[in-house]
Amino acid sequence: MNIQVYLPAPGLREYVQSIMIFSLKSDSGSAMPLNPFPPTPQHSLFFYVNDPVQTQVFGSETLVSSPDCLLVGPQLTRVNIKMGHDHLMVHVGFKTGGLHKLTGVPMHLLLDQGYDASDVLGSEVSQLMEQLRNTPTQDQMVKQVEAFLWKKLKESAPPLPFDKALEQLVGATGNMPIEQVADLGCLSLKQFERKCRERIGLSPKVFARLIRFSNAYRLRETRPDLSWTHISYASGYFDQMHLIRDFKEFAGVTPGIIAKDLVQTPYRLQSNILV
Repeated sequence: MNIQVYLPAPGLREYVQSIMIFSLKSDSGSAMPLNPFPPTPQHSLFFYVNDPVQTQVFGSETLVSSPDCLLVGPQLTRVNIKMGHDHLMVHVGFKTGGLHKLTGVPMHLLLDQGYDASDVLGSEVSQLMEQLRNTPTQDQMVKQVEAFLWKKLKESAPPLPFDKALEQLVGATGNMPIEQVADLGCLSLKQFERKCRERIGLSPKVFARLIRFSNAYRLRETRPDLSWTHISYASGYFDQMHLIRDFKEFAGVTPGIIAKDLVQTPYRLQSNILV
């Protein structure tokens, strides 16, 4: 397994958090595990360059093959992911509001759904996928993705105070009074809530909870030696009961059960996500 995380070119950094390439080759006769993938506050564009990926909505028994180019907006429901034996993924992780800038689509319309990116962004996505499949190095892949994104984003409006306010909320691990965030965005509370629904697809309070939960989950992925009490306070939870509540809502199970789920797979799919 090899993971490389790239910071985007300077012209893209207002909208794109990172570009990550994840590669994995395994014995074709081995069984691939189901990997938990709870929701994160980050919206994403995935390119599955080699083997297809299958996803399973938590609680379902059905595995569904994902499109080669997958667009994922706001998510509140956990999925499980089964990778192929020749897995090569290019992941674009957007800053808060960045996917809305790219697509112009109100994000609440994408809630808890994954879409074939070519249906939203046009045939250029399919052309880019073909380029990626014929590109010999990861550095070149990143440059091709950056060129595509720059073409799509160059006519976007510059960031607004709203965007900067949400960045501060993310930087504070969701632990800021929403009224203060709205004030930083130069908006009334009602205006801020409407803008959040459009730009990130969630209410600001739910988004703040998702930020805290995601931080706690990624801490568990990267530091299984830490106690849940430590993780709870490091992620800004008032107490462990609030942590348990959010794990039940966003991961579908208690923290103890998700820890057991992680033992079943050696792959940590969110540990390198930059939020």
